[in-house]
Amino acid sequence: MSEEQRAKIVLKILNKIYPKTPIPLKHRNMFTLLVSVLLSAQCTDVNVNNVTKNIYPKYNKPEHFVKLGRKKIEKLIRSIGIFRIKAKSVYNLSKTLVEKYNGKVPKTFEQLEELPGVGHKTASVVMSQGFGYPAFPVDTHIHRLAQRWGLTNGKNVVQTEKDLKRLFPKKYWNKLHLQIIYYGREYCKARECYGLSCKICTSCYPKRKKPLITKKA
Repeated sequence: MSEEQRAKIVLKILNKIYPKTPIPLKHRNMFTLLVSVLLSAQCTDVNVNNVTKNIYPKYNKPEHFVKLGRKKIEKLIRSIGIFRIKAKSVYNLSKTLVEKYNGKVPKTFEQLEELPGVGHKTASVVMSQGFGYPAFPVDTHIHRLAQRWGLTNGKNVVQTEKDLKRLFPKKYWNKLHLQIIYYGREYCKARECYGLSCKICTSCYPKRKKPLITKKA
């Protein structure tokens, strides 16, 4: 079976299971989406949503976070992993947006990736989920699943992103990125499926007998 054939199987199964793909991170505007994505690094969306539900009703603009200052931001996000580093990024990011972009989130990859604490994956999520621009954000979970499903050789997330963009038409990217995340959480879990039991794995590799050890991102 070729990569292209496997890609078609993946698309068919995911479209059937997840016809709708709500954005998992709760947000109020483009700025709070950016902050939530930044906070979600090495942390679950559920944990981020639990923390931000008490923050965003009151603080939802860059100006608010500049006024709060780093130490107060730390207190607000204390239950999130690496909270000190993230608080510093949120503060510096907010400052940059106020000083350079009049408090607005910029709409290009280049400008987003220049912001403090914002890498390519974060910028891709904001571009796709926020602005509706075709992007394929690849995190460690998508990287793992793409290997299990035979869509990439798993060298690194950069390679995985290139491979997925090559295999799937651009019009599917934004939805597909979320569908893969949802499917991974529900059916193809890191420590349960091992490439052997979920519908996508068994459809793409019906003869696979040994657990697949994926390369880390």
